[in-house]
Amino acid sequence: MNLPLALYIHFPWCVKKCPYCDFNSHQKDQNFDETCYIKRLIADFIHDYENYGFGRKIQTLFMGGGTPSLFSAQALESLLHALSPYLVTTPEITLEANPGTIEHDQFKDYFALGINRVSLGVQTFNERHLKNLGRIHSRDDAHRAVDELQNAGFSNFNLDLMHGLPMQTAEEALVDLTQALALCPTHLSWYQLTIEPNTYFAKFPPRLPDDAILAEIETQGFNILAQHGFERYEISAFARVQKYCQHNLNYWNFGDYIGIGAGAHGKITDFITQKIIRTSKHKLPKTYLDPDKNFLSELKEIPSSEQMLEFMMNALRLTHGFSMDLLHKRIFTKMQNFMPLIARAQQLNLLHQEADHLQPTAHGLRFLNDLLMIFNP
Repeated sequence: MNLPLALYIHFPWCVKKCPYCDFNSHQKDQNFDETCYIKRLIADFIHDYENYGFGRKIQTLFMGGGTPSLFSAQALESLLHALSPYLVTTPEITLEANPGTIEHDQFKDYFALGINRVSLGVQTFNERHLKNLGRIHSRDDAHRAVDELQNAGFSNFNLDLMHGLPMQTAEEALVDLTQALALCPTHLSWYQLTIEPNTYFAKFPPRLPDDAILAEIETQGFNILAQHGFERYEISAFARVQKYCQHNLNYWNFGDYIGIGAGAHGKITDFITQKIIRTSKHKLPKTYLDPDKNFLSELKEIPSSEQMLEFMMNALRLTHGFSMDLLHKRIFTKMQNFMPLIARAQQLNLLHQEADHLQPTAHGLRFLNDLLMIFNP
């Protein structure tokens, strides 16, 4: 038995590094060579597919970063042409884009390549907060980018929006949300800013809203989203009916994916050896582009004792939960070892079970880390 297979492609360059960002992103410099990077991506993919593809077709493709929209349509065309024999007939192909890097008609060129979903990194429409977050775009740039992608033919797009920003009021956060909804996206990634290690904000912490303000933002925001026909199907993802991000659903259902590009991660299940492995590629673009070096920086098997936690870290993000049948199909761990842990999560009102289905409670979603700690070996 093989699991569904997805492909993640990482583009590590940005115009500049944002102070809250802990992703593998690097400021674009004069040595930026998109042609060279595309060639390495193709070679990286072929190597991984020959080792981990097991003859499967790729169901979804996600180009993330960094800022993939720094790359020209011509560069992405050569990449997608090389990948096309390995894709299903109509895959979901998502491109992350920064409103500050979109030139006129650029989305038309992307759409012509078969890219059929865009995730636009808006973060906020408030000019003061955009400046504090180090974003290179303005509110007008965000509106213009949405106009461009809609005129190009994109009917399926996500807006990435944050709340709980430094010195942000509840009113400002909810204004952001209503402005986003007015642009008629099919999907919203709406999540609270967190201060991550090894970021500028971690070194120089800004003043964030207090818990009462954050709770007000969340409560009112959930109501606004529901009123506009958006379902919360994942802890920070909201979508209209049948517009879930299929690529991310594969992650959360603990499916397989190949990860190529500088710093990309992959997860592969081998049912012959009954092993689950994670791959990671060299993070520094200079190292990744070195033709004398292997793409792979680490290959790690997930021990049997940790497979339940790894599964739960993904599946418990889904508001509708998962079936025990899915759990049996995704990991090789003996279930009897974990039934007492599931029972404990239920006793603490963190997890609800109905027949063969497990689902995080509202309390469990709010205190997800507490729920996950129960399954931590």
